[in-house]
Amino acid sequence: MNITWYHKHFRDLNTTELYQILQLRNEVFIVEQNCPFQDLDDKDIKCYHLMGFDTVSQKIMAYTRIVPAGVSYEEASIGRVVSSTLARGNGIGKQLMKKSVELLEELYGGVSIRIGAQLYLKKYYESFGFQQDSEVYLEDGIEHIIMLRN
Repeated sequence: MNITWYHKHFRDLNTTELYQILQLRNEVFIVEQNCPFQDLDDKDIKCYHLMGFDTVSQKIMAYTRIVPAGVSYEEASIGRVVSSTLARGNGIGKQLMKKSVELLEELYGGVSIRIGAQLYLKKYYESFGFQQDSEVYLEDGIEHIIMLRN
């Protein structure tokens, strides 16, 4: 699977891109994880959005939102990290996080990055330099931890 990566600020997304982002987030976070929650939280409009599209189908396969400091946390953040079931097992998730960190640093410089991570992904995020920075807490019925990358 070949992925083409794009990033845009919310104001620059076209309706097809926005639809595909919301569809992917809905498929994974709400349906697959059986977690009814309010995904649209007013943060998207302040963020950049990193999107990975399959070059053949032009469907979104991976996505993160790049959150400036002061929106979710005092530090900048990477949120809504998601990959399509069709893209899993191909290393696309690793590409996604690597590109997310690179984009955040390109946009905001060498700043600390704070994330809210699902606990089962702790080792995955540690491989990108994140360290646990909180006790386990429940968010929408799923165990999470705060992680920080300096």
